[in-house]
Amino acid sequence: MSKNRKLIGLALATTLLAGAAWAAGEGMTARSAGDVTVFADGRNAFSFPAANLPDEERTRFAIGNSFFKRNWVQAPASTTARDGLGPHFIARSCGGCHVQDGRGKPPEILNRLNTEQPVDLLFRLSIPGKDKTHGVVPEPTYGDQLNNAAVDGVKPEGKIKIETSEVRGQYPDGTPYVLQKPNYSFIELAYGPMHPKVMVSPRIAPQVIGLGLLEAIEEKDVLANARQQAEQAGPIKGVPNRVWDAYAKKEMLGRFGWKANVATLAHQTGGAFLGDIGITSSLFPVENCTPTQKDCLQAPNGSENGEPELSDKLFNEIVFYQAVLAPPARRNVNDAQVLKGQKLFEQAQCAVCHRPSYTTGKVPFPALSSKALEGQEIWPYTDLLLHDMGDGLADNRPDFQANGRQWKTPPLWGIGLIPDVNNHMRLLHDGRANGVEEAILWHGGEAEESKNHFMNFSAQDRAALIRFVESL
Repeated sequence: MSKNRKLIGLALATTLLAGAAWAAGEGMTARSAGDVTVFADGRNAFSFPAANLPDEERTRFAIGNSFFKRNWVQAPASTTARDGLGPHFIARSCGGCHVQDGRGKPPEILNRLNTEQPVDLLFRLSIPGKDKTHGVVPEPTYGDQLNNAAVDGVKPEGKIKIETSEVRGQYPDGTPYVLQKPNYSFIELAYGPMHPKVMVSPRIAPQVIGLGLLEAIEEKDVLANARQQAEQAGPIKGVPNRVWDAYAKKEMLGRFGWKANVATLAHQTGGAFLGDIGITSSLFPVENCTPTQKDCLQAPNGSENGEPELSDKLFNEIVFYQAVLAPPARRNVNDAQVLKGQKLFEQAQCAVCHRPSYTTGKVPFPALSSKALEGQEIWPYTDLLLHDMGDGLADNRPDFQANGRQWKTPPLWGIGLIPDVNNHMRLLHDGRANGVEEAILWHGGEAEESKNHFMNFSAQDRAALIRFVESL
């Protein structure tokens, strides 16, 4: 048995023993992902395989873990196993954005020209128009994403400048609050100015737990969410996104990405390897260089005999690894304040978009996942639908059928452990919200009434609702 696998096995055994006692004290509702659930907190809370994963699949998990977290290097290198970085990139590994399989954050230092450059906050680019397979028309000079790093001999595409302005307000009870609104611009662009009608969308790297379970939610359940919301009174009217999937080679329901602009974990992984690290695969075999970027086009790559830099075998192991990363158990499920907060969460209609539970169906791509994910009662707290979130959060950039004011409801499981894993609590699509309270206060559009419910609660009730969300 490899050292990696021994460590995973020991950690999992300890976790399961702790979980048995935890479950006895807290009740089975602590199992946010059914039998997949791990009872863990601390720095590694997002890094365990499904608790019910068969022994024979744990080697795949260990291999995928290694290639998810280890850095890629510039070609040519002494070993070709991990060369091919770039030419343009923002990170050297998947784990560079998803640290500890967790959530990214915006740079700490803002409002300066030479600000710390983001690694786990990327910027999508496009111009007006539609494309069936990409959903958008990439910006002609810089493509569909700005990359602020490059290999030797290639110029980084540019730098991100982030400034913030204060948004002040107060609750009906007189309690003041201050939000920070980010404003983004690009400087030191290496290949000239961008298209005058460029549209920009910031996207923070989310935690990667439970992705295989989300893929195993049956499409009919997601469409039922939309139908039920359409039929009920009130402003909440979520809609599905329909997107082209490079792995399935057909149009499918969007599930992943901040605008539900990706259908499968395989497509998401291949797209991220190409866009974020500059690694080609059979799904995305061509480097992301535009005709203007001559140095990018001439850079050496890590492929052999025209093959992609990432083999199908390794690609499958990396997708498998992400698919079986287990959501951690809920904490404090019988705490009086948490139980009160759960009722207030429902009262404020938060649970309409953040649908609590599902039973998973068959995994759609067995080679990339595990039967351990099938038939599980899970509690992700999402409807996987797009919602108009108002002007305050709008990026004004469409993506397939999503418009510039719509965002997918993100799952909430594991949210209270982000500080343990990543030492911050930056939320929403660009990390602008520092904690659950600020995230709620940014809600608008279809969620305006729910936000107003929250604002009209007493300070004690607001604290209870927040504590409930942080227990998930």
